[in-house]
Amino acid sequence: MISRYSLPEMESVFADETRFSRWVEIELLATEAHAVTGVVPATDAATCRSKAPVIDASFVDAVAEREKVTDHDVAAFVDVLQSRIGGAEAGWIHYGLTSTDVVDTALCWALRDAADLLIDASSKLLRVLVNMAKAHRDTVMIGRTHGVHAEPTTFGAKVALWALQVERDRERLVNARRTIAVCKLSGAVGTYSNIDPRVESAVASSLGLEPVPATQVISRDRHAEYMWACASVGATCEMIAMELRHLQRTEVREVEEGFKSGQKGSSAMPHKRNPISAETISGLSRVLRGNLQAALQDVALWHERDISHSSVERIVLPDSSMLAHYMLHRLRRLLEGLQVSSERMRANLMSSHGLVFSQPVLLALVQSGLSRDDAYRIVQEAATISWTGSRDFRGVLEENDRVRQLGPAILDDAFDLSRSLGRIGVVFDALDRIEV
Repeated sequence: MISRYSLPEMESVFADETRFSRWVEIELLATEAHAVTGVVPATDAATCRSKAPVIDASFVDAVAEREKVTDHDVAAFVDVLQSRIGGAEAGWIHYGLTSTDVVDTALCWALRDAADLLIDASSKLLRVLVNMAKAHRDTVMIGRTHGVHAEPTTFGAKVALWALQVERDRERLVNARRTIAVCKLSGAVGTYSNIDPRVESAVASSLGLEPVPATQVISRDRHAEYMWACASVGATCEMIAMELRHLQRTEVREVEEGFKSGQKGSSAMPHKRNPISAETISGLSRVLRGNLQAALQDVALWHERDISHSSVERIVLPDSSMLAHYMLHRLRRLLEGLQVSSERMRANLMSSHGLVFSQPVLLALVQSGLSRDDAYRIVQEAATISWTGSRDFRGVLEENDRVRQLGPAILDDAFDLSRSLGRIGVVFDALDRIEV
């Protein structure tokens, strides 16, 4: 992943030094577990631990150089690790293991740590959304369907629904973490033919992973579930970003991304203040969805293993983790600096001459004894006259004898904004149940 769309804490999870450090630790833990079972002399296991090298750039370079000979990354790693430890004791490194025992266990370890960062970022975003929803609980605005004015709502209710979706994404991440936090050290084709199952259990316990039955590779449905959680995060971020982009359009102007001193919105037009963060988030979500498709195709492998998934995962798993993490942080910063115009929201609500109260009038006419179709036609005709003539909707309605028979009190209630929003607390009751 390019550094523009990644943050250091997530980058470090997938750095070469981190990956090889994980591989070394798995090898050492396995050797020590072999010692407990009596296969490896305890002194030899201790020597391997004490002489284990520091994993730095020189170690990474040495493995890369050795791979030019072996044409196999794990074999190159084992060769370099054994040479750095030195002595006969180093011969116990990788005893009874196959490459994917180390690679898959280390990868699941990395994805578990990545999931922790994603869960934390989701929680931080969630807190911002919950606070914003509560702050704007009574900030009235027009609700839109198909891009057209529908009925009144509040900005707080809109944001509350975002928060509830982010909470569901967080739960998906928690579940994906549980699914991916596994390990496998059962040897070639997964039959434990050359390694005691107790070794796998010991390594798993030390790493906080769960040992699971496997072929030579851990089943890739686990990785696909993790990728689905990342893609879902991206979809939610895009949903919020797209709404903010619409609300920032010149004709709407209900919200605006923060614009810092010295910032330029356009190289050509000095007046421009563009929703660049929201647009970036929308674009990156497309990458996450595409990566999910690749992960789903990795589930089907030949027999007990092939490596058709390997090249794909070297790209999509780190990149998706970094992108989802970046998007969560970028959206949180966007929302923290968001400028909300309650005045513009109210003005837009009232700009359609009261048409947004058409349903309460319809229902009042039905309650008065009219058929629904007859009532609908009366209100629809009045709405057309109001909209095409820029006339007050209630005034047009009152020109109809049947509407006048309702009386002023019933029409007052139908056009009462507080009545329209009187039960919006249901949304906030759900919000209050979120643990932030």
